[in-house]
Amino acid sequence: MKLGYACINSKLSSLPKAQRITTNRGMIRRTYLEKGIGYASELALMNVKDLYKIICWNEDNNVSFFRVSSDLFPWASEYELEDLPDFQEISLYLKKSGDLANKLGHRITTHPGPFNKLCAKDPRIVNNTVRELNYHAKVFDYMGLPATPYSKINIHVGAAYDCKDSTAYRFCKNFDLLSDTCKTRLTVENDDKASLWSTREIYESIYSNISTPIVFDYHHHQFCTGGQTEQQALVTAMSTWGGILPVVHYSQSRSEEHSDPKIKPQAHSDSYWSAPDFYNKDFDVMLECKHKEVGLEKMREILGK
Repeated sequence: MKLGYACINSKLSSLPKAQRITTNRGMIRRTYLEKGIGYASELALMNVKDLYKIICWNEDNNVSFFRVSSDLFPWASEYELEDLPDFQEISLYLKKSGDLANKLGHRITTHPGPFNKLCAKDPRIVNNTVRELNYHAKVFDYMGLPATPYSKINIHVGAAYDCKDSTAYRFCKNFDLLSDTCKTRLTVENDDKASLWSTREIYESIYSNISTPIVFDYHHHQFCTGGQTEQQALVTAMSTWGGILPVVHYSQSRSEEHSDPKIKPQAHSDSYWSAPDFYNKDFDVMLECKHKEVGLEKMREILGK
């Protein structure tokens, strides 16, 4: 079992500016319109160089699971990666990072944002989603990562709209618009609202049609059970992964952590005070607490690892 953290290494990103290591350099839209693709290329090159450094840090600190930020390429929706002025060097660093991760046995994944809705009724939103998800797949292709859910591109169904049956139908239909290596990496995660998608609903309405693996989120399940126990939902999700080791997500309630009922119970905790029940199953765990790799260290302490 690998324990992973998401997108930002809090220790490296909090170093003095000249030494800072991060893959999240970006800009507001006004700056992009003023400075254009050249500046986006400069930031992207710095980000991919630092991705390599983060993988090295992870190896030195016995971390072999990392979620790459979706902000690796600022305003990626506005251009093709190959049009970046620094693309040749960028592609070399992507390959260098991917080769290192593959050599070391590190698992690299990503989780595009909630605005990605394959199930949308609006064709513009669907087209933007397809472009965004294919961009993530292309980055992983350039890195040379496995074109399987081992290097998952994880999303939510996106909404329920007025009818879950028709929403699921649109999701499955629009899945066919994705590139081949995006399709083979795509996973779907259960939601944290009872009105949205439980693990069982995803299994029955999405997985049963397009065989897209389900990422089980422990925290979300508390708010959207689909009539299943935690163990039942976990087993359901794990059954969808075929020969690939599944990934689950784990966080705890920030409201409980801070004893503050004003905080939404769905909000992710800063760190951890207890471990999930693994039910004697084998899977990799993406830790989604706010304290990133520090929270991972706390989980190791809890687990005695």
